[in-house]
Amino acid sequence: MLTTQRRALISARLNRDGEIVAKRLADELQLSEDTIRRDLREMAAEGLLQRVHGGALPLVPPLPDFAERLAIGGDVKRRLGQKAAGLVSSGQTIFLDGGTSNAEIARALPRDMRLTVVTHSPTIAAELERHEAEVIVIGGRLYKHSMVATGAATVAAIAAIRIDVFFLGVTAIHPAHGLSTGDYEEATVKRTILAQSAETFVIATASKFGAASPHRVASPQDIAGLIVEADMDDGALEPYRDKGVTLLPA
Repeated sequence: MLTTQRRALISARLNRDGEIVAKRLADELQLSEDTIRRDLREMAAEGLLQRVHGGALPLVPPLPDFAERLAIGGDVKRRLGQKAAGLVSSGQTIFLDGGTSNAEIARALPRDMRLTVVTHSPTIAAELERHEAEVIVIGGRLYKHSMVATGAATVAAIAAIRIDVFFLGVTAIHPAHGLSTGDYEEATVKRTILAQSAETFVIATASKFGAASPHRVASPQDIAGLIVEADMDDGALEPYRDKGVTLLPA
């Protein structure tokens, strides 16, 4: 098989399966694993895929900045945010991660509900200005792309709080490589919040499935549920259902 043929096959498999396992593909094509790994390295260098241990994943397109993301998928995110807000009970302490989807959760919370909302996102905190909820804002170095605080001070403050429900924001969701995000420090903060939380839910728009960002946050089994679009392809959701993850369509 020519190099161009192998690379075309690799691209087609990534589109179909969402991943390449080097050993499995080498066995199937009766080629050496080194040959497949060389193809993957070269394709990664050309920006065609993302190399991971044992194989490759599709590239996650760079996210637009926060202001631009506010205008993307507004109706879908609003519906998912309302579903998420319905999981919150009076008297709870919840943590709202940053991101435009979680901003919709803040907007959907009943204004007269008495609860404590913890967040490390000033934009999320601002959404709760007219709510009865007590709002605790965690400080730190501002990561402007996501408009959240990061760093050692952020982690230390979060570690002192017990959380009933955490609404986690991620950029990519994959059945094998888990839930991930693009920034190392932001991923560390997310893992800290997860460890302090009794339950964790993720608003999962369809565009996030089948890809992986560089920094892993959690396995699918680490969360209580995925809040998904009601019309999502069932085949894309089946691997998570098989892992025992609750799917909450909206």
